[in-house]
Amino acid sequence: MFGEALRLVRSFHDVNQAELADALGISRSYLSEIESGKKIPSLDLLQKYSAHFSIPLSSLILFSENAGESPRDLKVKSMLGEKAIAILQWIENKSLFKSAA
Repeated sequence: MFGEALRLVRSFHDVNQAELADALGISRSYLSEIESGKKIPSLDLLQKYSAHFSIPLSSLILFSENAGESPRDLKVKSMLGEKAIAILQWIENKSLFKSAA
C-alpha cells in the first residue's frame, strides 16, 4: 500500500518515473521497485520525496506505520489508508479523463 501511495502522489503531480527518479538521484528502475512494493525507501529518500512534492514527511509515513499497534488500530489505519488511496485514484482517473477530452 505504501508504494501505491507514493505512485499516486507522483501521478497526481503529473510527474513521470524518469523525471522523479532524476530529481531524487535514484534510478528509474529503483523507483519502480519502490512503487510496486518490492523495495522499501530509506528515510533519506522519503525526505527528498517529501521536499520534492512539498508534502509533510509524516503524511508519507502514515502509510507505512504499523509497528506496535493493536489489531484494531491497524485495521482503522488500513481502512483510512485505503480510502485515501481510493480518493487519489479517483482524482488521477478524473485527470486522465480530462486530458483525453
